[in-house]
Formats: sequence, structure tokens, C-alpha cells
Amino acid sequence: MAELTVACVQLAPVIGDLDGNRVRACEAIARADADLVVLPELMTTGYVFDSPEEAHALSLPTEAAMAPWVEAAGERIVVGGYAELGEDGRVYNSAAIVDGTGVMARYRKVHLWDAERLVFSEGRDFPPVVHTRLGKIALSVCYDVEFPELVRGLALAGADILALPVNWPRFPQPPGERPMDVVRVMAAAVANRIFIAAADRCGEERGVDWVGGTCIAGPDGWLLAGPPERPGPALVTARCDPAQARDKRITERNDAFGDRRPAVYAQLGHGF
Repeated sequence: MAELTVACVQLAPVIGDLDGNRVRACEAIARADADLVVLPELMTTGYVFDSPEEAHALSLPTEAAMAPWVEAAGERIVVGGYAELGEDGRVYNSAAIVDGTGVMARYRKVHLWDAERLVFSEGRDFPPVVHTRLGKIALSVCYDVEFPELVRGLALAGADILALPVNWPRFPQPPGERPMDVVRVMAAAVANRIFIAAADRCGEERGVDWVGGTCIAGPDGWLLAGPPERPGPALVTARCDPAQARDKRITERNDAFGDRRPAVYAQLGHGF
């Protein structure tokens, strides 16, 4: 598998501005000189909903929400987040992977963060790993990456790259330190020896500020690109070789997957 260029776009969607957010996303896709483009979580709607009713009014079925991105994708593969109106009438915090031919897969966020529980229904299906011409691309959304079982499961399923739309709210941090959200991405990448491309949002929204921590980590955990120096709109790009994610060797005698001891873990129970 040849190297590919991955671009994570840091944008400021505007709450409730479906038309404007569509333009912002499509312009960003068109500008990105990349094979894989990752957009933030809930790019279609904004994030801080006033009520379940507002979220429901702004959500769209997958095909309708993704149609503009499909048209803008051209030869690119695009991943991003949107508010999905499910066929069951519920609203989901979802992500999709699309190319110029249509929607390749959809994922409904399994782990809901804080007030998301007030407006979204939890997804019930494990995230997909999509076999594409660029390699095996997995989908997750934001808080999902904090659950080692989920990221490990995707890596065991063969993921080369985890495309991760996020909205990371800003929390206090010691001077000179990286945001903990970025550290988590680095740790998940090295623990599973995969690439992780996280596209964060920026811009204050209804009293919430955001990290602006868009970044791409390699299988060794180190950052290949990002986060941007300033928390405004930005484009972060890196070259990624899927073959590196398929080599799980750490040293001459250690392998990230070969050294696993599932029989020992099973002694704990608790879902292991």
C-alpha cells in the first residue's frame, strides 16, 4: 500500500447554520490537497444544543447530510461528524466515511460525553473498519478514543488509520503541557501501533471554548503534525504509510499484538 496524505481540518461550525456549515465543510474539502480528509465532530450543525428539540430539528438522515460532502469529495475520501436523524426517529451523534461515489459507512457514537446524553441516543454497534483504496480506515468519535477496548478492537480488526472527528472542550492545563486530549491520541496510537487523525473544532459556542487540538499521530505515538499553534481555523497534514501500521513489532523480541495474553485477561472477567 502506497503512502497517502492525510489532512485534518480545524473549523468553527456555527450552531444551527446548516447552509453555512455545508459551505464551510465543502470549501475545506476542496482546498485540502490530500487523499483522506477528516472534519470535526458535528460539523453539519454545531455542538452546544439548547434542547433535544433543537437537535432533532437540525438533524438529517445520513444520505441527505452527506450528499454535499460526496459531491465535494472528488477523488478524496472524507470522514466527518454530523447529527443524524435515524430511521427510528432518534437523533445520533454520528460520523460517516464518503467518497465521490457515495457513503461508504456510518457510525453512531457509542460513548456519549456529558450533556450529549440529553439530546442523543447511544449507538449500539461497534465502529466499522472500512477497506478502501487507501487502506483500512476506522471510524470513531471524540470520547470513544478514551476507551482502550474500543481502539484495541479496531486495531485487531486491521485498522491502519483511525479517523477521529472530535469537539474537545477546553479544560485547565499546567503551563507548557500538551492538552490531555492530544496526549490520549498519542497514547492510543502507540498502544495499538496505528495512525490516528483527530480533527478538532475551534471557535467559542454558547459559552464553550475548544482546545483546537487537531493532530495526527503515527504508530510510534509521536505527532506527525499539529496541533496548530493558535486555536483558529487550520489545516494539518501528514504523510502516512499504512505498512507501518501493519508492522506491530516494537523490538526484536516484542510485538504489540503477539505479546498479548488473552487467557490471562479473561481471568478478570468484566468484559475482557
